[in-house]
Amino acid sequence: MKQLSTKVTSNGHGQDSSYFLGWEEYEKNPYDEIKNPDGMIQMGLAENQLCFDLIESWLAKNPDAASLKRNGQSIFKELALFQDYHGMPEFKKAMAEFMGEIRGNRVTFDPKNIVLAAGSTSANETLMFCLAEPGDAFLLPTPYYPGFDRDLKWRTGAEIVPIHCSSSNGFQITESALQQAYQQAHKLDLKVKGVLVTNPSNPLGTALTRRELNLLVDFITSKNIHLISDEIYSGTMFGFEQFISVMDVLKDKKLENTEVSKRVHVVYSLSKDLGLPGFRVGAIYSNDDMIVSAATKMSSFGLVSSQTQYLLSALLSDKKFTSQYLEENQKRLKSRQKRLVSGLESAGITCLRSNAGLFCWVDMRHLLDTNTFEAELDLWKKIVYNVKLNISPGSSCHCTEPGWFRVCFANMSEDTLDLALKRLKTFVESTDCGRMISRSSHERLKSLRKKTVSNWVFRVSWSDRVPDER
Repeated sequence: MKQLSTKVTSNGHGQDSSYFLGWEEYEKNPYDEIKNPDGMIQMGLAENQLCFDLIESWLAKNPDAASLKRNGQSIFKELALFQDYHGMPEFKKAMAEFMGEIRGNRVTFDPKNIVLAAGSTSANETLMFCLAEPGDAFLLPTPYYPGFDRDLKWRTGAEIVPIHCSSSNGFQITESALQQAYQQAHKLDLKVKGVLVTNPSNPLGTALTRRELNLLVDFITSKNIHLISDEIYSGTMFGFEQFISVMDVLKDKKLENTEVSKRVHVVYSLSKDLGLPGFRVGAIYSNDDMIVSAATKMSSFGLVSSQTQYLLSALLSDKKFTSQYLEENQKRLKSRQKRLVSGLESAGITCLRSNAGLFCWVDMRHLLDTNTFEAELDLWKKIVYNVKLNISPGSSCHCTEPGWFRVCFANMSEDTLDLALKRLKTFVESTDCGRMISRSSHERLKSLRKKTVSNWVFRVSWSDRVPDER
């Protein structure tokens, strides 16, 4: 072992997290409707499989793109030869325009400020290398995506200090929570280099409010630090609200082309909005020329293939297709989310009101034997091993309150989702507390719906919703 580096021998990757352990259990016994109907159903994978038919239809109508042809002539050799790590100009232009389209074209993205990366994992790590020295810290609101412990820390040596958010206000970011995290970092003798948020949030399934974004920009301005906004779920908004990007806030505050704007960076990917995680397409957008230059050089360690860029530049340049796709994708996500919420309610389970993402933040606190993380893991094990559903416990997302779980809904068929919900309902009703809950679930849900806005049961502003959405 002495011949190996500490990165090899240490536990810094975080593979022992319950988030990853659930995946391992699923891979041992994956559900299949025909071959393994009693297998484990994967509800821990935030993957968008709802609109493949739209993309496949486009490919059938545009055979040149998939066949690596231009005007009917093969360009295989052109694409197979060495490509500059700056990326294809036509693809970066198409990517920039697609990012703008998702944001209602209220803001624009300059292709020269885009750095391509092999997915958002690579993009976030590259930004860490650019912005932080080993031992420097970034502040992250909880709960946060479990993979960040790997993506941001493992190879860079950076540290994460949590911004503790609670269910009392729907897990919104507050000024006091930001200040407390900043002070905690200094107590630990850590230099804070920035704040990183996911917008919309993974795992909450909610978009940041304009108030939160204004608060974040004001905070990083006062502290002279960076803000990374991971917006890989920006095209999954399915509520009545428009997605508000940090770029919108910079424009509203007239901070474009200022020193502050150079410290605000956006991460994007096609993995969630288009459901193409296997294509490994991510991007960094920064107004800082030095960061763009350095990140571009680092991107040689994780390039996007020329074939992928060529195919997707054609697809994203088809504005009629992208417009129809985004609209239909949001409709299908909304329908699927409602199906999950309805099924959970029938089992006496509620969740945070969501308006984006591929998952719900599910409240199972009433199913815990005690209000502890040990009880949360005990419940999680029962759901994984007995119910055979892989869901992600809140503790893996660094949630400060036991009993919350992330449950994904877009990576399976409706029939599979219905089966998963049936299994979960049977489990709840089979427990002592489940029998009691099932008798009072209707009254409990009715009571929850009557709570006032000030109770913050649901994070999304009720005032932005039409009556039938209440």
